[in-house]
Amino acid sequence: MSDLFLSEISPPRTEVPQRRGLYLTGGKRCFDLTLTLLLLPLCAPLIALCWVLARRDGGPGFFRQPRVGRDGRVFLCIKIRTMAPDAEAALRRLLANDPALAQEWDHYQKLRRDPRVTRLGRLLRATSLDELPQLFNVLRGDMSLVGPRPFLPDQEHDYRAAGGRSYYRLRPGITGPWQLEARGTSSFAARVRFDESYLTDQSLLRDVAMILRTALVPLRANGS
Repeated sequence: MSDLFLSEISPPRTEVPQRRGLYLTGGKRCFDLTLTLLLLPLCAPLIALCWVLARRDGGPGFFRQPRVGRDGRVFLCIKIRTMAPDAEAALRRLLANDPALAQEWDHYQKLRRDPRVTRLGRLLRATSLDELPQLFNVLRGDMSLVGPRPFLPDQEHDYRAAGGRSYYRLRPGITGPWQLEARGTSSFAARVRFDESYLTDQSLLRDVAMILRTALVPLRANGS
């Protein structure tokens, strides 16, 4: 098989600029750990309050879901539960009975007006407070404070089909370029270009800027 043909079917390798090597090889993880340890004493009471409120409707306070991480390893992502306890079964029923919703799910891998989301869940999502328990995922090394949005194992085929590769060299993040710029407005496949760009453009200053922008989300209540 010719080299020309191989180049047409194989995406080019993504190179990381050498000047960012120190931050990427060790500095980013040190930054994650340091800032997370500083944030946890402040966030723990808020996490506990959200957990108690989520428990009041009879379901668990935390929601744990398998997600794909760096190098394709699957981990349990922790969030405050924002949906009805039978959300997975309810989704199957919704998609089977409503072709329009099924088409929306195929395109976005989410529903803009998801009937499974509880009243409290809508508030938690709007403020992104449901994401706070992922600080424990950062401590465990499953995630980073800034990185690609972690996706489900059954979404991996669609992600790879869209050309996504850089994701597997990164820890997924609580926040990141796609989460801030296009979450809820772009297709699932469109997120690939954000992830590919982030691998080559990430830096300490850019990560700090995105964390500061994310900190304003609860005040604006524009999460999703």
